[in-house]
Amino acid sequence: MKDPRFEFTRRQWLATSTGAALSLSPWLVRADSNWPSKPLRLVVPFAPGGSSEIVARSVAAEMSKTIGQSVFVDNKPGAAGNIAMQEVANSSDEHTLILGHIGTLAVNPYIFAKLPYDANKDFVPITLVSKVPSLYVVNPELPVKNLKEFVAYAKAQPGRLNYGSAGNGSAGHLAFEYLKMATDTFVVHVPYRGTGPMLTDLLAGRLQAASVGAPALLQFIKAGKLRCIATGTSTRLPQMPDVPTVAEQGYKGFEMTQWYGLMAPSKWQKAHIDKLEAEAIKAARSKVVSDKLSQDTALAVGSTGKEFEAFIRQEQARWKPVIVRAQIKPEGA
Repeated sequence: MKDPRFEFTRRQWLATSTGAALSLSPWLVRADSNWPSKPLRLVVPFAPGGSSEIVARSVAAEMSKTIGQSVFVDNKPGAAGNIAMQEVANSSDEHTLILGHIGTLAVNPYIFAKLPYDANKDFVPITLVSKVPSLYVVNPELPVKNLKEFVAYAKAQPGRLNYGSAGNGSAGHLAFEYLKMATDTFVVHVPYRGTGPMLTDLLAGRLQAASVGAPALLQFIKAGKLRCIATGTSTRLPQMPDVPTVAEQGYKGFEMTQWYGLMAPSKWQKAHIDKLEAEAIKAARSKVVSDKLSQDTALAVGSTGKEFEAFIRQEQARWKPVIVRAQIKPEGA
């Protein structure tokens, strides 16, 4: 038989404990609402300049207005983004996040034999901030006006055409290998150390073709120094309404864009991740960010974390066979 004195004491203890917990809960909520307690560091795994800089600074500036602390961009290039990814994965201050990219999240896992981070386990997707359209261009001396004519021309003389890229494993390399796979053509890859020197040779006619992000190409296309035969986007670009997409020209489902999104270390508290996601989505979907990115032909997105996670998996599935087929290796491998 239970001792009634014990039951009374137990009921008293439970009531007291419950009351204490309830009285403390506002303090717990208030303490959590103080996050972030210092400026947030947004690591960009590339050198200053280019699309990554534009995307990172645009969303960081807008988030700084509402999240309660400033968000500053810290460029940390090297080893195809692996150095920055490893540092952020190992960080423990819950105030360091990273700008994820097609390379670090969907390509590096398949071109490096061993990575110092796990793209799917060490990070939590926050939001897909932006997509940067890839354009397929040719030197205007090449007698083709669209993708259909280019494919026919390449098939008529396999291996005689060259295309350039910023280097092995670069977005331009992947984009053109993806096109080659989709169209069953053979065009020789010529890697350069950067987009600049590659464009110099393309403009001079020493190369016949390339795929590059739109911001770097628009001025040359408008000046007639390069001819755009297709866009890698799912829909036509407002800046070039007369240029059809690859998909429109007979290759259904084809899409090639560089993309950037915010990632946080998976060890973060869920409450902090949820708050970051809400603020990041608000910033990415804002008119300020959308207008800023559109000036550079970049598309603002602002997906949920779950949507971004599904997108990353989809991109990994898209690029793995391209990398295997083209036998793409990192620089120096």
